[in-house]
Amino acid sequence: MITKEFRELRRDRRTMAMLIVLPILLLVVFGYAASFDVTTIPTAVLGPSADQAAQVLPAPFDVTEVDTAGTVATARDLLRDSVVDVAITTDSQPPVAYVDGSSLFAAKAAVGALARAGGAVRVEVLYNPDLITSWVLVPAITGLILMFIGTVITAIGLVRERENGTLEQLAVMPLSPSSVILGKIVPYFVLASLDMGIVTVLGIALFGVPFNGNIFLFALGAALFLFVVLGIGVFLSTVSQNAGQAIQLAFFFLLPQILLSGMIFPLEAIPWSVRWISYLLPLTYYTLISVGVMLKGAGLASLWFAYLILAVMAAAVFSGATLRFRRDLVPSTRSGDEGAAEVGT
Repeated sequence: MITKEFRELRRDRRTMAMLIVLPILLLVVFGYAASFDVTTIPTAVLGPSADQAAQVLPAPFDVTEVDTAGTVATARDLLRDSVVDVAITTDSQPPVAYVDGSSLFAAKAAVGALARAGGAVRVEVLYNPDLITSWVLVPAITGLILMFIGTVITAIGLVRERENGTLEQLAVMPLSPSSVILGKIVPYFVLASLDMGIVTVLGIALFGVPFNGNIFLFALGAALFLFVVLGIGVFLSTVSQNAGQAIQLAFFFLLPQILLSGMIFPLEAIPWSVRWISYLLPLTYYTLISVGVMLKGAGLASLWFAYLILAVMAAAVFSGATLRFRRDLVPSTRSGDEGAAEVGT
């Protein structure tokens, strides 16, 4: 029995990958990325004394922009567009440090560092004045819910077609693979959208999370993100033979999304050796959109890049899923034709 189990494990490549790759992934993520300590805070210094102030700013402030003509409006725009986490204006005494409260851990580190300066700078926190954790988590949690429904449930639902033998029936119907995929994912799209609306409303009502932006921009970002994760769910179903394999692959995909998207651990605390993975994950861009729209009231001009990335991801993933699904349907059609020929004979 022991020998048999080892042979079965050797043949099951997905389980072997989970046993070997997943522990390494967890070690790397928690060893490098699992940190709430922000050691570098992108900072802009504005106003007539910007050059002098930039030279004396201590760590962890990393001055990335100096503008002697900058004003308070410039500082607010930089924070709204997520260009920097702190913008210091020097056109008054004492200087005023505007802090982006939606970048929770960077904001806490900045407020603490400025407090140690002994009142030399007046601090004003924007978008999350009391630095409430739920204000930052609720917008990201809506993405987590969409991702769970779109990936896990969609993958299991399509794999069930193969297990029940109904995939062969779909293969002989006069439907294109893209039509089959759309027909399968529309119910999940509708249900996930309803869940997103419920969670968003409850978050606003229960935790007092503000909604300062355009609801249509928020819905557009959610729709693009949902198309991406639904496409991933379809793709996972095409490479899985049963529900167990689909769940394994979905979990393997979900774990980096949760840990590396900035939802739990701040991106500023993740070293570049691991952070580059964050920019390949759709939840990273959905979090930027949801936090930007809900807390900052940011518009399309500020978030267009995140929308563009999600749109490209959606097109790429759906194209790949459709091609892969077509490969699954064609062999089924051929086997059906061969079976019919044998019956005729």
